[in-house]
Amino acid sequence: MDMDPESITHRKALELNLDPTKYGTFAEIGAGQEVADWFLSVGGASGTVAQTICAYDKAFSDERYGPGTRYVSRERLLTMLEREYQTLETQLRAARGSQVRFFAFADTVAAKSFKGDNEQHGWIGLRFQAASGSAPSDILLHVALRDHEVEQQRTALGILGVNLVHAAYRQPPAPEPFLRALFENLSIERLEIDVIELDGPAFTGQDARLWCVEALRQGIARAVLLDTSGKPEQPSSLLRKRALVVEGRVRHTDSGNSAPLVSAAIAQLRREEKLEAEPLLLLDVRLADLATSGLEGAALGEWLRSLASRGPVVLTEHPMLYPVVEYLRRYTSHPVRVLASSAILARLVSETYAALPGTLLESLGKLLVQNLRLYIHPVSSEVFLREMQASHLERVGAVESARSIGLDELRCAAPLDHLVRYLRGAGWIVPLEIR
Repeated sequence: MDMDPESITHRKALELNLDPTKYGTFAEIGAGQEVADWFLSVGGASGTVAQTICAYDKAFSDERYGPGTRYVSRERLLTMLEREYQTLETQLRAARGSQVRFFAFADTVAAKSFKGDNEQHGWIGLRFQAASGSAPSDILLHVALRDHEVEQQRTALGILGVNLVHAAYRQPPAPEPFLRALFENLSIERLEIDVIELDGPAFTGQDARLWCVEALRQGIARAVLLDTSGKPEQPSSLLRKRALVVEGRVRHTDSGNSAPLVSAAIAQLRREEKLEAEPLLLLDVRLADLATSGLEGAALGEWLRSLASRGPVVLTEHPMLYPVVEYLRRYTSHPVRVLASSAILARLVSETYAALPGTLLESLGKLLVQNLRLYIHPVSSEVFLREMQASHLERVGAVESARSIGLDELRCAAPLDHLVRYLRGAGWIVPLEIR
């Protein structure tokens, strides 16, 4: 079988064009017309494509879809899908509604600008009928573009759009097979899908949160954000120009009584910085911890929803801390404070970091970026010992007689003891005072 990416995308577009039961519209704003172009160029498009629309000019876009929303936004995407799908229904339901399944594909994308300093991202969506005459269903995606050249970004968007339409009609509405087909011939180095929204009868019983978790497992996203209602959210909408307090490594087994620690961290941050707005609490959840929690399916979705009621959740696939900070720094240059236990700090300075040429020092260089500090809070000696044994750490211990292990009670083997003293003296790690 020819596995050339272009050949596979060609085959998928042609398969859809040759299927007489699907008929729809393609509407695209910004970054070219790559998705529609695939269907128009492979042949047989007259049986599938009702029309294509390039609403590239802002005045035309406002005239067709209405003013008042950002051009690259979920709101604009939904307006596009609604307008184009209703046009199909109104004009063609009587003539073709019993024979075909209507769909409307839309995207609104900001590719790399001439200066290259803009956020390069987009919203992509499909409204489609799973069966002729049925109510439509929606799948919405937010995409972060990672290619360095505009043409590469456009090519990736074209592949993703064809994959989306093909998967909606050829894959079961379950996260693992659907997302695998959606991301075929793409890589996380090219683009990331960090929001997935589902609606309609085709996705009855499906939880978008679990689809986002599956996206992390498959390497489609580096991180996913859930807002306080538990819904996946565009990162820049939550994080842009916000000071952050990150509660590190939240687990299902945690007691949940972290309010005094969070309050102390926010108070400490206010003493250090003059803040223009209330700092945002983020709850840091790792995919590896979810894997060992025993939570699956509806129970996992419910726990994530309940957790998000405390504050937005950042789900990440990387077990280390520095990639989480790198991700957050994409969206804010404001102060970031990570609330971590003494046990987390012990693991942080004891890991081997074999994947990094500079090992521990390189990891600290990536972690301790401008205006970031670790607030270290104590844990009981029992918790500390259990964490050390589970992580098989030998170079960090604690005062044996201490009942509570904080920064002062840590004991590190040389030369780690010099490093920890330096980090504390330089203000990178700060003992958190709970008053």
